[in-house]
Amino acid sequence: MPSFDLLPGAEQSPVILHVPHSARETPAEVRAGIVLDDVALERELDHIVDAHTAELAEEAAGLAGTTPWRFVNRLSRLVVDPERFPDEREEMLAVGMGAVYTRTTGREPLRPADTDPEPLLDRWFRPYARAMTEAVAERLAAVGRAVVIDVHSYPSVPLPYELHGEGPRPPVCLGTDPFHTPPALVAAARAAFGEVGEVGLDSPFSGTYVPLEFHGRDPRVSALMVEIRRDTYMTEPGGPAGPGLNRLAQALAALVDAVR
Repeated sequence: MPSFDLLPGAEQSPVILHVPHSARETPAEVRAGIVLDDVALERELDHIVDAHTAELAEEAAGLAGTTPWRFVNRLSRLVVDPERFPDEREEMLAVGMGAVYTRTTGREPLRPADTDPEPLLDRWFRPYARAMTEAVAERLAAVGRAVVIDVHSYPSVPLPYELHGEGPRPPVCLGTDPFHTPPALVAAARAAFGEVGEVGLDSPFSGTYVPLEFHGRDPRVSALMVEIRRDTYMTEPGGPAGPGLNRLAQALAALVDAVR
């Protein structure tokens, strides 16, 4: 199967719904380099996967007045995490969760510490980054701007790997970037998700995803991370979605239309 899909939206839409962490699929050749047995691996996927976020983005796209584009990762983040920077500046390396994870959410070994990340980066990470860069460039060429809305979820109780898990955990957390997140985008998101519950800012997770070619350089690229607390729409950990998913899809669609 392909490692990601770019699902077309309306040609006039600047919005890309980016869904990087929704999948559980972990190819056999990747599993071979993981030290967990099958049961432990499935348990880790229950904790680490942003379950049902691809369905959330799909439903929101169908509800929006102008269909956004969707960029969806089809492989689990245990293959590679496409939102990490593959170098030593990434603080998540401190807990073994850089672009190629070596530790679990419980800070237990996932891969041998001396695992060479290059084969995984070359096969999975770099093609993903190129394709996302091209998707943003296409929106800039078509409509003169791009708005990347990252669709994530997070557990109601902090996991050991979280570096900033002691802060507030509202139903919806908005992650921002000082260069790429204008106040109007934050205001639109607060209004859209206000019916869901409290909307917090940059806690327990902060930042946004912007391809490196544009990061800190091109103000035509706006970005916002939407982190949804999992108990608002699903059974934790790794269980089925509930009726809250539709309410969140309506809110996300409202945000897409506000951006338009």
